[in-house]
Amino acid sequence: MAATAPPPGSPAWWAARPAPAPAGERRRGRPSLDTARIVDTALRLVDEHGTQAFSLRLLAEALNSGTATLYRHFEGKDEILAYVVDRVLGEAVLDDLAERGDWREVLTVTAHRFHDALRAHPHTLPLLIAQVPVGPHGLAQRERVLSALLAHGLPVDLAARAFTAVTHYVIGFTAQQHGPAAAPDDGPRLAAFYGGLDPAAYPALLQAARTLTSVPVDEEFAFGLGLLVHGLGHLHP
Repeated sequence: MAATAPPPGSPAWWAARPAPAPAGERRRGRPSLDTARIVDTALRLVDEHGTQAFSLRLLAEALNSGTATLYRHFEGKDEILAYVVDRVLGEAVLDDLAERGDWREVLTVTAHRFHDALRAHPHTLPLLIAQVPVGPHGLAQRERVLSALLAHGLPVDLAARAFTAVTHYVIGFTAQQHGPAAAPDDGPRLAAFYGGLDPAAYPALLQAARTLTSVPVDEEFAFGLGLLVHGLGHLHP
């Protein structure tokens, strides 16, 4: 019985990937279609149309190529999307973390830059949630953040858990507020709904209604992140 191939994007799948060819090198038997260009174009199409509408035919048309050419580089749509997710992670600029003042600043800067990268590509969020991203960019970003946290004095166990907690917060918040399934901003209508509730049954909710429906999303993100980082500080004063 043949072994089942690991799903694209999984740790086992990434471990089996061949080392990428040096930039500009043309592999024997393959047409001169750069894989980085394929992935960049795929990301643009995902941004425009979403992952469900994205297809190899759509990608081939955007590249003025054919699907047969794409199959010489990738086994299918799922493989390309795995590289697309890794490409998005690479957009978060984290190469200056060692210059930050302390580990709190490292986590805060990391979270904001990661959040910005994901907001720019909301259609990729379901892909990021489906699997732990361990492609080349994903690994490099983890290494940068963890190295900076360790250099600023966090014990390795706390550094690992802090990194995980903050990234989970960023992914979850961004998916809920900006992902393809995010609800539209309906603050005024929600405030009106709260205002019509029975004050005897919901007195606290009515007191908090204005704040619940008027805080900007960016401010809410920063507030939650601050709570998380401040809480971690109690574990490592």
